[in-house]
Amino acid sequence: SEIDITFDFRSDTPGYYTSNTDPDALSPTLRRYHKCLWSKPLPSGDFFELVDTTPGVYLHHRSHLGEFRLTSDTVIPSFRKEARIAPFIAQEPDELAKFNALGYTIGGMMLFPGNGIGNKMTINGSRGCHGKIKDRFDLTVECIRRHYRGDQSPLSDVLDRYADFFDLFGDFHGYVEFFLLQDLLTEDRNTVRFMAPFEDFRTSPLPASFEAYSTYRKRATEFIEARNRRILHFALGTAANTPQVGVVRRNDNETAEEQ
Repeated sequence: SEIDITFDFRSDTPGYYTSNTDPDALSPTLRRYHKCLWSKPLPSGDFFELVDTTPGVYLHHRSHLGEFRLTSDTVIPSFRKEARIAPFIAQEPDELAKFNALGYTIGGMMLFPGNGIGNKMTINGSRGCHGKIKDRFDLTVECIRRHYRGDQSPLSDVLDRYADFFDLFGDFHGYVEFFLLQDLLTEDRNTVRFMAPFEDFRTSPLPASFEAYSTYRKRATEFIEARNRRILHFALGTAANTPQVGVVRRNDNETAEEQ
């Protein structure tokens, strides 16, 4: 089915503009896009079919690989509810509206396991609540990279709880390529392109100045736009023509120097 990379999932979420309901749960277009994009072969060759007909489950997979109950997560925060960030946003209020609209396109969306294990937090909940992550997607992906290496991170416990999900993708590169996250990595594919200076989780994930927030928003915008293009290429069946990691074609006449 057709994927519109400009579609704002708030627009078909019942009650969003009156009672602030959640597009991750209630946008029918978002659910359809997730089902369409991520029902595909895993690195192992096994087909990862997602169904939306299991009562009470957003998207469901059950096979010899195991059972997975997945939910959507809007992964690029604007931090508009953070008191520390509000003064920065107030300096450029029009930019917030643009950033939020882009953040609610498919390039700003992910699937994670949504079933609780042992009355503990899910990945979505943990990455939102952890003071070292604060919903930052680049920091989340760095934690996932470390999970695959067997290294510690602020999200080690929760990622370990859902190890069976991450095992589906074989390794970090398999995970990145499955969910079309290549544009969040450097050209060598081994390092996360952080949206703000990274000091090994020792500092606050919140941008500390107007300049830092502007840089964060710019890098986050570039990532969502690049991932949207990658998703469109994939959806059109032209994944082979997708630009190399970290290389974004500005227009049809401009080609990457190094492929």
